[in-house]
Amino acid sequence: MAKPKKQPRPKAETPKGFRDYFGAEVTQRAEMLAAIAAVYHRYGFDALESSAVETVEALGKFLPDVDRPNEGVFAWQEDDADWLALRYDLTAPLARVYAQHRNDLPTPYRRYAMGPVWRNEKPGPGRFRQFYQCDADTVGSASMAADAEICAMLSDTLEAVGIARGDYVIRINNRKVLNGVMEVAGVLDPSDPDKFAHERGIVLRAIDKLDRLGPDGVEALLGEGRKDDSGDFTKGAELGISEIRVIMRFVHATRIIEDQLADVADQQRDDPLPPGDVNNVEAVRYLRELVSQSEIGLEGVSELEEIAALLAAQGYGPDRIVIDPSVVRGLGYYTGPVYEAELTFEIFDDKGRKRQFGSVAGGGRYDDLVKRFTGQEVPATGVSIGVDRLLAALREKGRIRAVDHGPVVVTVMDRDRMADYQAMVADLRHAGIRAEVYLGNPKNFGNQLKYADRRNSPVAVIEGGDEKARGVVQIKDLILGAQIAENATLEEWKERPSQFEVPRADLVAKVREILSTHGIGQG
Repeated sequence: MAKPKKQPRPKAETPKGFRDYFGAEVTQRAEMLAAIAAVYHRYGFDALESSAVETVEALGKFLPDVDRPNEGVFAWQEDDADWLALRYDLTAPLARVYAQHRNDLPTPYRRYAMGPVWRNEKPGPGRFRQFYQCDADTVGSASMAADAEICAMLSDTLEAVGIARGDYVIRINNRKVLNGVMEVAGVLDPSDPDKFAHERGIVLRAIDKLDRLGPDGVEALLGEGRKDDSGDFTKGAELGISEIRVIMRFVHATRIIEDQLADVADQQRDDPLPPGDVNNVEAVRYLRELVSQSEIGLEGVSELEEIAALLAAQGYGPDRIVIDPSVVRGLGYYTGPVYEAELTFEIFDDKGRKRQFGSVAGGGRYDDLVKRFTGQEVPATGVSIGVDRLLAALREKGRIRAVDHGPVVVTVMDRDRMADYQAMVADLRHAGIRAEVYLGNPKNFGNQLKYADRRNSPVAVIEGGDEKARGVVQIKDLILGAQIAENATLEEWKERPSQFEVPRADLVAKVREILSTHGIGQG
């Protein structure tokens, strides 16, 4: 009789496009989210935690780069034939929540939400299928003051987490302006909104990729299509030359406005205007001229003008928030103002080339999303922060420690006296100091110190039988010890001891003193 075939062992590896997060990363993210939540709360927004799973019907087909309802999401079919999916953002679930609970919620309803989202897309460097988002939205207000407030709050949020003024800019535009451009270009018929819908979707996604693909890549997607470096071909909108020319005037609007401002500055004064110093008034003038033949386009320009005025009244000028026609946002549910937060400082990419850090947040107005459930238009606007990208930016600027210190480790010299060691840890914890007892095999003391080193512990506490009899403990400053071992001479080593003997009653005070010396917060 043949032996039963052994089942192969499962591979211990994360699925493609996913990753694991360990102690310091999780702690840093929690601290940043707490700082963001404090700003949102100060602005009067309430927390909401909704289900990670929604029906495909409720989520809708709004992801960029997708043509089929279930493409781009992780979806499965239930026995009763309903399709369910992991949420791909936090906005689509909000529309369902508001429609379901609108009779119990205030209007306007102001909420913020934080959590993971999932996208079944091709992963790449720094691009994962699961990532964190942090949203804030106002549902039930058609006022441009709601959009201006979101932009002001986003500015305050970036500064609250450690992005200095001058290292970021929030760019705003309006989908109505782009609709006006497409109407002028002949790819939008106001009397038949569904006509050219497929082509408009490609146009939106193409312009949204301007930073990544450049003008030539966008123009290729407006035409026949584009082949990427891997050989994959993306079919374009197949627009004509004149249509493409009109849209590219819109794509290049920011550069044209900057050039015009620079020309004016050269004529009027000796020192030219710095590149990128886009004046909101000049941007409004240019866009109004560009869409002068479109009623919806002119409406969008007026809304931008109103938002800029409301922000200026609060002290948020073009040094922080600018009108930028290149901002489109790829999701198909935006209906009015759209905005994007971009970090302007330079970093080095994987190939050692300098580049700007780029976008960390975006959002806009989506007045039709709740209507899918209620049949009645419910105005809404909001913003989403890419948590992982913002954390990476803070690390680049040195605003978050890359290394998080571990707990104080109480070593075990005598396993029969575990109660004594647990009492020490309890004293430290009650004083707000992070601490633990070594719970491995205590036979080899060297292994205990190696454990403390791997935990990045700042302090080790030692109490053998002799120390117990004399009522003292040994406290080893592991940070100072490492510094001395690496840099100090023998004489300096003798003058700067890294191990201290103190009465047992002074354990907490001495540990607290050492932690304070190294600038380590407690708790």
